[in-house]
Amino acid sequence: MIQQIQSITYTNPYQNYINVQPKYACTSCTLPSAGRNYCTFDKNEVDYFVKQKEQAIPYLTEILKHSNNEAQITETLYILDRMHDNGTKGIEKLYPVLSRFNNTQSPNIQTFLAGIYRKTQVPDAFGPLVKMLIQNSLKPTPQNQPFDPNEEIGGAILSYINDRFAKNVNKY
Repeated sequence: MIQQIQSITYTNPYQNYINVQPKYACTSCTLPSAGRNYCTFDKNEVDYFVKQKEQAIPYLTEILKHSNNEAQITETLYILDRMHDNGTKGIEKLYPVLSRFNNTQSPNIQTFLAGIYRKTQVPDAFGPLVKMLIQNSLKPTPQNQPFDPNEEIGGAILSYINDRFAKNVNKY
């Protein structure tokens, strides 16, 4: 059963939401295009979920468990990333749900997933990051792809290695 998010009214230019059903939330994302190498999101919707902190996690988890919509998944990952930055506890416990996307070919999902893994440092995520980087490097980057997800993936891998190395160096 989905835990209800605190009863706050979310307003956007299109409609009012009160306790929005997961399939209708996180749908404001506009994916990158040839003329824009970044995603756009509805700031009000993102801020709404970020302010909910831990109460929003079960709700966002339902979206990630069931959605097959790239834009919706990308936006949900962006919200989780912002929630982590805002001090929300428990994002690292979502690895079993996030791991569903470890084999994705979507550069958008890969980028946001790598960003979350970089911040949460879940040990099980290291292998999938390396696999993503290797698989991406073995195939040519499409000419119409507006950015390279390998920058974030490689940065996440380096973060894992750097943090582990620093911990071991300080032991001696």
